[in-house]
Amino acid sequence: MISSIREVRRAKGLTLDEVAQRCVPPTTAQTIGRLETGTRTVSVAWLNRIARALEVEAADLVRLPDRADVPVAAWLEAGGAVAPRRAEVAVPPRPEPEMVALRVAVGMGDYRAGDELWCRRLAPEGFDAALNRDVLVPRAAGRFLFGRLIARDGGRLHLIPLGTGQRQQVIADPPWLAVAARLIRAL
Repeated sequence: MISSIREVRRAKGLTLDEVAQRCVPPTTAQTIGRLETGTRTVSVAWLNRIARALEVEAADLVRLPDRADVPVAAWLEAGGAVAPRRAEVAVPPRPEPEMVALRVAVGMGDYRAGDELWCRRLAPEGFDAALNRDVLVPRAAGRFLFGRLIARDGGRLHLIPLGTGQRQQVIADPPWLAVAARLIRAL
């Protein structure tokens, strides 16, 4: 088995120590380094533990013969496109539990027709984490409201729809909301 732990860790912008501290229970940077380089055997338990620390699926940490990697050819920086400092691969997006999707039919705000938003569902006790973010909120009769969550007053949510000239909306006690987490856009 060939491990992709190093590539995924680097793609996430994390150090060995940061991954080690995110493991449950925490481990050492040296142990993570040994697992990355293959000087220590990666068991299924270690694979699952590191995957949780990196917030990916364990399958993302293993190179399979039938799965092609997407190499990072360049980084776009302030001065233009530059070659990466070391070889990297792009980590494909994976759905997480409690994700829902929103497809954009008509361009609105920052979104274009054809975009797909992956949104993470939150229960009412987690609504504060979505303040100043774009959210999808269920309404009565199978309808929804999508907009920027600007305030929460008890069980009342205040949203500004993204369309031009639309007024603030207030929704009382929704059972859940879904905060925009990933934009999928074809060019």
